[in-house]
Amino acid sequence: MSETQDDTTGTVSLRDLTDQDELREAWSVLAGSDPEHCSYSKGYVKRQAVFACSTCTPTGADPGGLCLACANKCHDGHDIFELYTKRHFRCDCGNDKFGDFKCQLSPTKDGVNLQNKYNHNFNGRYCSCDRPYPDADDQVDDEMIQCIICEDWYHTRHLCCAVVDSEELQEMVCEACMNKAPFLWTYAAHVAAAPVIKVGHPEEEVEVNVDEPEEKDAGKCEAFRNGGEGSSSCQNQDMQPENRSAACKRTHQEMTDGPVKTQGCKLKELLTRGPDRAREGAVFWPYNWRSQLCTCVSCKRAYVKSEVQFLLDESDTVLAYENSGRTQPLGEDLLMSFLSSMDHVQQLELIYHYNDLKTELTTFLQQYAIEEKVVTAEDIQQFFEGLQSRKRRRPNAGY
Repeated sequence: MSETQDDTTGTVSLRDLTDQDELREAWSVLAGSDPEHCSYSKGYVKRQAVFACSTCTPTGADPGGLCLACANKCHDGHDIFELYTKRHFRCDCGNDKFGDFKCQLSPTKDGVNLQNKYNHNFNGRYCSCDRPYPDADDQVDDEMIQCIICEDWYHTRHLCCAVVDSEELQEMVCEACMNKAPFLWTYAAHVAAAPVIKVGHPEEEVEVNVDEPEEKDAGKCEAFRNGGEGSSSCQNQDMQPENRSAACKRTHQEMTDGPVKTQGCKLKELLTRGPDRAREGAVFWPYNWRSQLCTCVSCKRAYVKSEVQFLLDESDTVLAYENSGRTQPLGEDLLMSFLSSMDHVQQLELIYHYNDLKTELTTFLQQYAIEEKVVTAEDIQQFFEGLQSRKRRRPNAGY
């Protein structure tokens, strides 16, 4: 939902593709999913690109999600919007949520995918403010960041903390999810980025470094409230005065290396270290923080109870999914292979036509991104047919 790829959060959108790097990032999201075959037969996929169809499941209807192939094939011409990626999801296309509509790629499906989880994103609503994206009534230029647990998207101004800008930080957990798995606050005090809490109304916001005691009530987080409008995940929950001091400042090495490993429970060890961290605001984590979680039997039971057992799987991350997508070639390796076997004139001709193709293809995809449409196989075929009809030989350039 972020308008550009942000290495600090792993977020990406197909909107505003302005250069090749952003095209690569969009490619990394879609390339990790199968564009030709419905993913239903694979069961609950660890992570895949998921779409919603407001034509088939409008607001107020039982929400449903589509895999990439069904969005392209079965729902061509429908009002489709992307949900980025979802964890442990099975394609709903053609099941009971879609009435008489049948999936063209996998017609035989269970009526309901009981393990799928849905939120207001499937109805085109996001954040604790429950607003659409893009929002014509929102005049604030603000990117959105996805929580890795609930997988909802949040405006940065509604995270109740200063957004951390660091190449070492990859994942964000919203305050509501931190409170659902409260043991994460203990890890946050020793592993995550030191918090800076925003306090006050928008017109008088100040930033408070919580390494120093704060006498004012920093737990209310009223930055985006307007007369109580909207539901905030940032409300102060179980905040005690003695918990308002946060972890002392940590070095980069300490953040990446994490706590010292012991034979016992890591969580219990951290609890004895102190100091505690203020339990408010979203938390930003370094890329290897999951490896610092305790794997003793007691802690594993706590993960299951809080429904966050996937945190122990480092291949579950959006970053791992995108890296897998990046391994799908865009054509440069094949191009270099051809170039090595050609003479200079042939190399120049091939490079010219390759760059010409990239320019036209990028322009073609940008238009779909602006209109927020899903590119179908038929669209790609028409593009290349049009390209072929416009094909011309490059005039002699003096070589």
